[in-house]
Amino acid sequence: MTTELYLLAVLFALLLGLVIGKAWERYKLRDGRWIDRRRLRETPHYMLGLNYLVDNQVDQAIEELTAATSTDTADALEIQMILGNLYREKGQAGRAINVHQALLQRPDLTRLEHAYVLLCLGFDFRHGGFVDRALEAFQEVLQLDPKNRYALVNLQKLYEDQHQWADALRVREQVAKIDAGRRPDDQQILGFLRNEIGTAQTRAGDQAAAVRAFSDAVDADARTVPAYLNLGDVRQAQGNLPAAVDAWESLVEAVPDRAYLAFDRLERAYTSLGTPRKFADLCERLIGRDAQDWRTRLALSRHHARAGNRRGAFDLLLDALPHHPHNLAIHQEIWEALSGLSFDPALVRRYVELTREAVFYLDPHVCRRCRYRTTELLWQCPQCHEWNTFVEERIAPAKDTAVADVGN
Repeated sequence: MTTELYLLAVLFALLLGLVIGKAWERYKLRDGRWIDRRRLRETPHYMLGLNYLVDNQVDQAIEELTAATSTDTADALEIQMILGNLYREKGQAGRAINVHQALLQRPDLTRLEHAYVLLCLGFDFRHGGFVDRALEAFQEVLQLDPKNRYALVNLQKLYEDQHQWADALRVREQVAKIDAGRRPDDQQILGFLRNEIGTAQTRAGDQAAAVRAFSDAVDADARTVPAYLNLGDVRQAQGNLPAAVDAWESLVEAVPDRAYLAFDRLERAYTSLGTPRKFADLCERLIGRDAQDWRTRLALSRHHARAGNRRGAFDLLLDALPHHPHNLAIHQEIWEALSGLSFDPALVRRYVELTREAVFYLDPHVCRRCRYRTTELLWQCPQCHEWNTFVEERIAPAKDTAVADVGN
């Protein structure tokens, strides 16, 4: 009997704990008053504000959420934080700062709430251009929550903006430890940051340190294209041309779609080393791997033209043209070749037939993340600041488009 009473008492205690826990989920003591947090979500202004927010109607969202704060839930932390963030998105950084700074004065914030408000304040400062204060805010977040990925990533971006590459690398290494291999872009970013460190060391005249940095960049991520180029440049400056060629050839093997960036360097180096034929062999090998590689055909055509083989150069250019009929450089080289071939009417007709539907324009590069457009290849987007996000955008030939339209 005693055992049964004991078990009944334990069961009653468990049920009581469950009831208290559920009540705590719904109610919270704030300034001596019990606040019903579920009522907050049931207020029409709050729900309307969230709906407007989802529809990206920021002004209406601010209006409804502000109205929600006029109820007895006016001290609800989440509404105030959302309002502050919306002010920041509208460009009202000063107002957002005031809202979030006021929240920090509350004496009953939990450690996690304190960290989140500081994080929002860091975003406000960064948006407003207050770099030092943003750095301080993100560092305070990390004191409260050392593994806060948002604070670390934004701290890294601030260091990047200031070209403090070593600090940015240190922070990104912390992010990579938190991610534990779950995000493949960590190694890519580490590679580019090490490349930037090497670039700064090259400018400072420390070639030995630069070589180590560029080598570390390639070890971090084999697709860190500028690191191969820079490593070869430093090796060449040190008088070690064979080692420079090794670096540039490694780029060709590791990232063949960016091999064209090393072509001029390799062609000059092979000529200096007395092996000019190696450049043609390299180009032919790449064309064999990728039948649509117009850039390699263009480079090989220029190589043949310099060697006096104008007809071979012309044929390569006509082979390249269908794979990118809108590229201005191909057309310019074709006219150079035709000029050297005395504008042979048969060759001119071949060219005209191929270009009848083509449109002339500069090669556009587009950021995959934010759609920023540029005519040059950039390694870091100047708008969203992400690394290695640019791809070449091509327009299909007009006749293909027409056929596609008919098919639809």
